[in-house]
Amino acid sequence: MKLRATGSLTIDSAELEYRLIGPQPSAAPCIVMLHEGLGSVGLWGEFPDKLQQATGASVFVYSRAGYGSSSPVALPRPLDYMEREALTVLPKLLDAIGFRDGLLVGHSDGASIAAIYAGGRQDHRLRGVVLIAPHVIVEDVSVTSIAAIKATYETTELRTKLARWHRDVDNAFYGWNGAWLDPQFRNWDITGFLAYVRVPVAVIQGSDDQYGTTRQVEIIQEECYCPVAVTMLPGVGHSPHREAPEATVKTIADFAAATLSSAASQS
Repeated sequence: MKLRATGSLTIDSAELEYRLIGPQPSAAPCIVMLHEGLGSVGLWGEFPDKLQQATGASVFVYSRAGYGSSSPVALPRPLDYMEREALTVLPKLLDAIGFRDGLLVGHSDGASIAAIYAGGRQDHRLRGVVLIAPHVIVEDVSVTSIAAIKATYETTELRTKLARWHRDVDNAFYGWNGAWLDPQFRNWDITGFLAYVRVPVAVIQGSDDQYGTTRQVEIIQEECYCPVAVTMLPGVGHSPHREAPEATVKTIADFAAATLSSAASQS
């Protein structure tokens, strides 16, 4: 199936919006981008375009169910929603787009999904993962910040601003926020997947991330047996691709050049 530049894919019962920049995923190495807990295709902004220009790869961006213009989801979300996304939805999506080989690049929730996929599915097509501000455990600072943004959403113009990017903004916000603030979610822990990751990992973390500490990075380094390259960005918060786009693009492009060329030389 040849993909258009924009469109939607039917995965199970959901319609997922997508955007493709560059070659078809079946014809070239592909970078599949996984957005944050309140993200969407549109909220990536120009970052996918800059990444495509820097790498020459195919770049595929999509909105998970409940986000952007994709189908809404039933609330409350199950507390293992990231595991379900990684192990049930993402494999079908990669097959549907004709993914031949390439990278997963995830931010926040998307980074967690990428890590779960890499450890939970031994996919020979996957050459590496880039984890931007990843979560592998729940920290106090995460819960505190997520509780604060709930109050902001309900008392300021944040809801109106987010509604520009989500067809059903309450479905997007409360699906994410409600799961993270559920007391049982404090037990969420995906470190068990890390030991099974068999591809290189690049972690990009802001030193001032308000949603997670460097403990997240340390756990990834401790638990992974594969190479882990860490880029700490001073003075940057939870969104390096927005706050330090040039440094973030360069880090990913350098990682892509090393991992994809290495894979090509071994094939």
